[in-house]
Amino acid sequence: MPGIQSWTRSVHHRDLHCFVTMSDPMCVRVFSLNCWGIRFLSKHCAQRYAMIGEMLSKEGHDLVLLQEVWSEKDFLFLKKKLSCSHPHSHYFKSGVIGSGLAVFSKHRIHDTFLYRYSLNGYPYMAHHGDWFGGKAVGLAVINIGNLTANVYVTHLHAEYCREKDSYLPHRVVQAWELQQFVRHTSAGADVVILGGDLNMHPQDLGTRLLRSYTGLRDSYLETAHFDGCENGMTLIEDNPFISKKEIVPFEKGIRIDYILFKGSSRANMSCTSLCTTKGSVPDHPFPYSDHEALTAMLKFDPRSSSVTDGVAPETDLTGEVAELIDILTEARTEVKVGLHCAERMRSSAARTGVMGLALLVLELAILAVFWLALGAEQPFPRVSFYLLAALCFAILLTTFLLYIFYTIEIKSLQGAEDQMRLAGGSLQEKLRGVPPLRSKS
Repeated sequence: MPGIQSWTRSVHHRDLHCFVTMSDPMCVRVFSLNCWGIRFLSKHCAQRYAMIGEMLSKEGHDLVLLQEVWSEKDFLFLKKKLSCSHPHSHYFKSGVIGSGLAVFSKHRIHDTFLYRYSLNGYPYMAHHGDWFGGKAVGLAVINIGNLTANVYVTHLHAEYCREKDSYLPHRVVQAWELQQFVRHTSAGADVVILGGDLNMHPQDLGTRLLRSYTGLRDSYLETAHFDGCENGMTLIEDNPFISKKEIVPFEKGIRIDYILFKGSSRANMSCTSLCTTKGSVPDHPFPYSDHEALTAMLKFDPRSSSVTDGVAPETDLTGEVAELIDILTEARTEVKVGLHCAERMRSSAARTGVMGLALLVLELAILAVFWLALGAEQPFPRVSFYLLAALCFAILLTTFLLYIFYTIEIKSLQGAEDQMRLAGGSLQEKLRGVPPLRSKS
C-alpha cells in the first residue's frame, strides 16, 4: 500500500549516494545541452556526438535533455550508446528537419507529447534556418519513485541581433505558448522540470513571462552551490565555436540555456548544485558544442498534502498580480508591434502581386493584338516575351505564397494578443478582489 510500503533507490553523482524511502528526499541529476548538431555544417559534428555519448554514458545523469539533435541518425547513435545507462529515450519529430529535441532517461517514460509553436521565423530567411526546424516543446511524463514528473525540453527562436530583433514578437509568442502548455499539462504532476535553450536572457520579457505565469524557478538563482562559467553564462567568448558577433554587445558571454523546476503540494523541490562546462573539454581538442552544458542536482522532498507550494497567507498578492499585469501588458505591446509589421508586409506582398498581375495582363493583351492582326510581325523577340511572362508568373506565385504566410502570421499574432487580453482582464478582476495586506501590530 502506498501509505505503508517503503522503497529504496540510489542515485549516483560521482561518489554521492542518496538512499531514500517514500518519505525521504530523492536526488536527481538533470543534464541539458544544445548539441549544435547540423550535419555537414556544424564543425566536428560526428566527433562531438561521440564525445557527448561517451560523457553521458559515464556520468550517469538521471535525465538528459538535448536540443539541436537535427539528424535522427545522430539520435539513434546516442540511443545505442546510452542503451545501458539510459534505457528509456524519445525523439520529438517536427518540421522539415525535426524539432531537434530528445530525452534520455534512467526512469521509464510513460507518455510523450509535442507542441509545435505557431510562429517560428520566416521561411525566406533560409540562412537562419529556424523556420525549417519546427521549434517546439516536448513533454515526457516520467515516474521517479512514487512521484510523477512532467519533464519538458524546448528550443525557442534565436536572437540574431540584439539592437534590432525582428524575431522578438515571435519569441514572445513562443514564450506565451510555452507557459500555457506547461500550466495546462502539469496540473496533475508532482514535480515539473523544464530544460532547454530559451534564447532569452534572464531579464528578457519572454523569460519573465514564462517564470511569472508558471512559477518555475531558475536553478542558477536557486542553487546552493554553483561551479561553472561566470554568471552562469552558456555562450562564452572562450568557446572556439563562438563568434564574438553572436554575443555582442556582451563582452564575456550570455546566459540563454536553463534548467527550471517547481514542486507541488505533494513534493517540494530544491536545487542543491548546478555546474556548467567551461569551453574546451579536458583531453579533447574542442568542446561538446558551441553552448555550454548544464547539470543540476535537484532534490525532491515528498510531503503531506497539507503543505502547499502556495504563497504564505501574509504574502502581498496585490504586488504579485500587479507585476504580472505589467509583464503581460509589455508582452501585448510587443505582439502588437509584430502584428503591425506583419500587416505591412502582407500589404506590400499584395501590392507587388497586383503589379505582377497587371504586367502579365498587359503582356497577354499585346499578344492578343498580334494574334488578332493576322500576319503582323511581333515587335518583341519571342525569348524576351517568354522571359517576361516567366518573371510575371514568378512574381505572382511568390507574392501569393508570401500573402498566405503573412496571413497565417497575422492570425497567430492576433490569437496570442486575444489570449493575453483575456488573461489581463482576469488578472484585473483578481487584483480588484485581493484584500489589502494586513499590517502586523
